[in-house]
Amino acid sequence: MDETERLCFEEFALDLTRGCLRSGDRDIDLRPKAFAVLHHLAKNAGRLVPKQELYQAVWPDVVVCEDSLVQCIRQLRDKLGDEGHRLIKTVHRRGYLLDVAISTSDFAEGFPTVSASPVATTSAAASLVSSLDQGERKARLSLSIANKPSIAVLPFQNMSGDPEQEYFADGMVEDIITGLSRFRWLFVIARNSSFTYKGRAVDVKQVGRELGVRYLLEGSVRKSVNRVRIAGQLIDVSSRTHLWADRFESALEDVFELQDQVTARVVGAIAPRLQQAEIERARRKPTESLDAYDLYLRGAANVFKRTREGNDEALSLYYQAIERDPDYAAAYAKAADCFNTRKAFGWVIDPEKEIAEARRLARRALQLDSDDATVLCFAGWALAAVGKELDDGAAFLDRALLINPNLAFGWFASGLVKVWLGEPDRAVEHFAHAMRVSPLGPHLFLLQQGIALAHFFAGRYDEALSWAKMALREQPDCHAALRTGAASCALAGRDEEAKGLMARLLEIDPALRISNLQNLLGPYRQPEYQAKYTDALRKAGLPE
Repeated sequence: MDETERLCFEEFALDLTRGCLRSGDRDIDLRPKAFAVLHHLAKNAGRLVPKQELYQAVWPDVVVCEDSLVQCIRQLRDKLGDEGHRLIKTVHRRGYLLDVAISTSDFAEGFPTVSASPVATTSAAASLVSSLDQGERKARLSLSIANKPSIAVLPFQNMSGDPEQEYFADGMVEDIITGLSRFRWLFVIARNSSFTYKGRAVDVKQVGRELGVRYLLEGSVRKSVNRVRIAGQLIDVSSRTHLWADRFESALEDVFELQDQVTARVVGAIAPRLQQAEIERARRKPTESLDAYDLYLRGAANVFKRTREGNDEALSLYYQAIERDPDYAAAYAKAADCFNTRKAFGWVIDPEKEIAEARRLARRALQLDSDDATVLCFAGWALAAVGKELDDGAAFLDRALLINPNLAFGWFASGLVKVWLGEPDRAVEHFAHAMRVSPLGPHLFLLQQGIALAHFFAGRYDEALSWAKMALREQPDCHAALRTGAASCALAGRDEEAKGLMARLLEIDPALRISNLQNLLGPYRQPEYQAKYTDALRKAGLPE
């Protein structure tokens, strides 16, 4: 028997050939999915395994509700006698950790003799591959990341002595992430997940486990009146060794060159054989105007506030950046995205005027730069979500993900567009991949709500409700999740639950009616989709 056909811990052994759990000379009965969960936890013993990774490893062909995983964990604890959760630890809202030493055995009968060989850890990314159909779909979506080096860029420390410069340090990190993301062979964790560690003292091995990456980049930024200094260090998570540490300094107007230097050094350390020409092709100076770039960074900082005031301020700053540099493609694209946010949160004032402006900004961005993945992503999203140009929006999003498969927001936006196009199963795949790229992002509830919506239109109302509830646990006032949950309950025959969710929805949005619902809904290609959603909400108790 191959040494990896038995995984042993405490008094238990996982017999992978027979597919059973053993204690001494007796078999312990486990449901197949519970066995699969234990198998994956054992392969990753000592590491926090995110829930989404378990879903992808154990239920590769479908997206399931959280209760399915909870039931498996409950059975495992029962069979292992783990009443105090000593063996399987729950990390709230994140996942589970099997806190045992794993060893292997090389004979089949009786209780195994423990050998000294450790079990090779399987990359979290490898589980994602099994979640996709083989052949054309797998190749087309380019989701296989098992053999890719993976990295997360942690928030850089602001060393300027001025809290008002925090936006500048965050902007540096975001641009470095964007630079690294352009290398298709490198898997890069999205900003939203890496920034959950902002302001925290971290253990590099723990962060690597939680994000499922091999490398971490951390550093600091110091900005003075006319100079900027970036210090960085690249860490191999498994060994905690520093692959390099360096400091870069220049005049403020050369800040893009500093970012390129950091990116090139990271790439060079991870893949020494990478041709220099590939690094040069990845370099892109977004604007010649430092003032425009500073306004752009300030706009991005306001976007992340997710408030009406913050969004209005971001739009104003993007317009100012465009005034400084009329050819700044990214500023046009992000300004267009502000109108997406206005629609999503019900902040629209003049629908027709805002649709026209979003289209204008998006088209101008694409005219200026149709090869930048970020520009393609946000411009395509604006055209689809606000401009109602679904085919063009979907095409630009597909191109963005072809250029840069590390864009978490791109996978999210593409998922919603797939729902609007009437492709709910494809949508679920895209949302699931967004979760892998950004497993700890603060906007996880949006992905969960997207999956709920896809299941709703696929007629899987119980699954839709489960995912809507997950989103509501993360964000109790999520308007879209309350709508989708109420609609799912109505069509699943859960009338009382539907009324309860509708009551909560009307509490946070008293003006919502069937007559103005259209202002919140996406541009569904099939009229029956919108009619189904509207009728379900009417049945749930939404007034006319």
